[in-house]
Amino acid sequence: MTVSLDQLQAFVAAAELGSFSAAARRLGKAQSAVSTQIAHLELELGLTLFSREGRNPVLTPAGERMLSEARVVLERREHLIGVAASLEARVENRLTVAIDELYPEHALGRLFTEFARCFPSVELEILFPLMEDVSRLVLDGTAQLGVMWRQEKLPVELAFQTIGWVPLKLVCGRSHPLAKARVEFEELKRHRQILVAARGEGAEKQRLRIAAEVWWVESHWVILEMVKHGIGWAFVSDHVIAASPAAPGLVTPDLQFDDGDWPVALELVWHKQRPCGPAAAWLRERFAAERVGGR
Repeated sequence: MTVSLDQLQAFVAAAELGSFSAAARRLGKAQSAVSTQIAHLELELGLTLFSREGRNPVLTPAGERMLSEARVVLERREHLIGVAASLEARVENRLTVAIDELYPEHALGRLFTEFARCFPSVELEILFPLMEDVSRLVLDGTAQLGVMWRQEKLPVELAFQTIGWVPLKLVCGRSHPLAKARVEFEELKRHRQILVAARGEGAEKQRLRIAAEVWWVESHWVILEMVKHGIGWAFVSDHVIAASPAAPGLVTPDLQFDDGDWPVALELVWHKQRPCGPAAAWLRERFAAERVGGR
């Protein structure tokens, strides 16, 4: 059995446009050539793909079934051509990006939609570690790019660029003592604080610690659930609060010592000694252009 891509193209075009003549115009061929290709395809498959009893050809049940298969073959052909073009342009086959949950996920949706359009053949892995765990993954080569909150002592092997600021809000549950009155700074120290936890024991883990008693949790989302139930208070970003089912059970205490948000800088990091390919370079530019926050 010999089935050519030209035969499949003719078949799909005729099925989509409803006539052999329209298919011929789309493909830039004579109508007789399209009719011949479809007839040869039917012979090769041993199937009647079109009923020719009326003025225009109509797909048979076998034709309906084979149409979906033919489309898959043609789509994979386009994918193969795209992969070959990417390899010729030295585009990466695979890219891993490590992104702290502090980065707003709605911005990621827009960015990676465009990435998929520009680099359809690149296999992408997106990891969501926390704080300095991001820099460790970039440092050891697991990830080619990282997005993290600013690290006071970044490893010298890594380069960075500030790409925005994320405000953190101090929140507690509605039944928590901090929700009852105007809060002084010293009072924060007397109530359990729930902090987001990286897996390492670096200095970043302690940066926002205020309270004497702390619980460490490896998820901003779980932290909010715990806060809602009065287990403690926490610093959490606006976008996580807005998207959390726990939001109605949270309050922002009236702080005597501060009336604003606690901004955290977001940085893009990469290894100085590992050159970026076209896909990674594109992401670097886009992360820089899509600045987070208004600062």
